Amino acid sequence: MVQHVDHEDAALVGALARQRGMTLQTLRPNRGETLPDPRACTNSIALVLGGPMSVNDRDQPDMDWLRQELDWLRAWHQQRRPVLGICLGAQLLAAAAGGSVRPLQVGAPPQQLKELGLGAIHWIADPVDEALLKGQQSSSLVLHWHGDRIQLPADATLLGSSLHCAEQVFRIGAHAIGLQCHLEIDGDALQRWIANDHDYVVSAIGPGGPDRLTRDWRRLGATLQEQGRLFFEAALDQLVEISEAH
Repeated sequence: MVQHVDHEDAALVGALARQRGMTLQTLRPNRGETLPDPRACTNSIALVLGGPMSVNDRDQPDMDWLRQELDWLRAWHQQRRPVLGICLGAQLLAAAAGGSVRPLQVGAPPQQLKELGLGAIHWIADPVDEALLKGQQSSSLVLHWHGDRIQLPADATLLGSSLHCAEQVFRIGAHAIGLQCHLEIDGDALQRWIANDHDYVVSAIGPGGPDRLTRDWRRLGATLQEQGRLFFEAALDQLVEISEAH
């Protein structure tokens, strides 16, 4: 598990993995920790989590670790090893596979947008044909928390979109799954995010934003977690099968 900031952890994904008897090892490349040689990682799944930095920050003088992480993920992906990327992790996965990341803009003339809060995504793929969407309805409730947009590589399959950002959930083959949005969040994690990113929340949805997020979670959090559980159970089923073949 590649983690970039203390308050963004595996949450629901981690809980589901542990229920399966899986062991989570946390690596922090931003603290100088070395990422493992993909060739030596048998029966392993890479879980790459979020963070406030952008993939495009990798050329900044103090961000060598991010460029190195992208190079590592590119090697992991080229060997078709299983990977689940969330938010920044999804952006890194897309870039490692030949895509790119740019600021999220909407309207004409284009204006930059921070997409933040509980909201819907609609599923592009048919759950009948897509194993990852087993049990899902036509749309799902997610948490949005980003200001960038992924440009998917040519071989990616788009699975889910939101009103303002088309590239929300995707896969590349069967071994690589990316989510720009958050289905892994739980109530405790959300409170940590609000506390750590208070200014970002206010800049995105106004001074009442932190309290609104808390109220929305009380009303809708259970639905989000159930839909997240369905998605991540299906994702883990798929990725575990691939990891056992390596």
